[in-house]
This record gives sequence, C-alpha cells and structure tokens, in this order.
Amino acid sequence: MTGAAKRVALEVLGWVLLVAGIAALVLPGPGLLLMFAGLAVLSQQYEWAERWVEPVRLRALKGAAQSVETWPRIISSTVFSFALIGCGVLWIVRPGAPSWWWFDDGWWLPGGIWTGVTQIVSGLLALVLIVYSYRRFHGKPHAVAALEGEIHEADEEHRQHRQHD
Repeated sequence: MTGAAKRVALEVLGWVLLVAGIAALVLPGPGLLLMFAGLAVLSQQYEWAERWVEPVRLRALKGAAQSVETWPRIISSTVFSFALIGCGVLWIVRPGAPSWWWFDDGWWLPGGIWTGVTQIVSGLLALVLIVYSYRRFHGKPHAVAALEGEIHEADEEHRQHRQHD
C-alpha cells in the first residue's frame, strides 16, 4: 500500500471509530473506548486529535472504574452484556414474527445477520471490559485515586494548551 493510500485508510478508520464512539455514547457500546481509538488513529495526522487522546482515555478509564464500584452495577452490566449476546443470537437465528407482532413481518428483527454479529461482538467486548475493570479497579481505592490525579493533571495541561492557542 502506498503512503497516500495508507494515510487515507487510517484517516477513514479514525473518523469511523470516532463517529461510532460518539454514537455509542447514547447507544449500546463502549463509546469512550471507541472515541479513544479513533482519536489515537487521527492523532497520527492531526494535532487537535493528539491533544484529546489522553483526556478521553482517562475518562474511559474513569467510566470503567465507576462501572465496577458496586455489585449491582457489576451484575446489571453483566446481565445486559449477556442479553445483548442473546439478542444477537436471536437476530442470527431469525425466528418468524410472533403472533402478537402487529407490524408487517418485514419489521421483525430488521438488519439481518450482521446486526446479530455486531450485537454478539459488542456483548463479548463488554464482558471483557467488565473483567478488565473489575481486576484493575474493584476494591482498589488507590488505583481510582491515582486515576483521579491523572485526570486532574490532564485537565490542567489541556486547559493551559487551549489558553496558548
């Protein structure tokens, strides 16, 4: 692949990840993680993206730490992840519309097999992130405090950089 083609491919990948991350902030999925990945890719070409990589990474880690603070959060996140995987399997199997479905059968489980695949992948990714977050942050107040300190430092650095622009 030529240098220009590689640059275009990386830029497209970065923007797709960033937009998907923004969408996943309100939809099921790891929004901040996708935004971080998109910014990390875009930071290879854009200075503005480079300035946002660390603050978004730290916010993603803060969200991970908060997600495993209590057992109800851990259990609800795990149940939601398994439900998402179950929905993905349902989409792939694609049974006929039930008798109570009042819309046209074409509106039952729209999107096809790839909708199911993305749901399963999202659910599995969520489970991996729950395990990671649990091992890194659950019952470790020193790790959470250290993260809070990093966030404060990154915010100060980001604020100072914006004042110089």
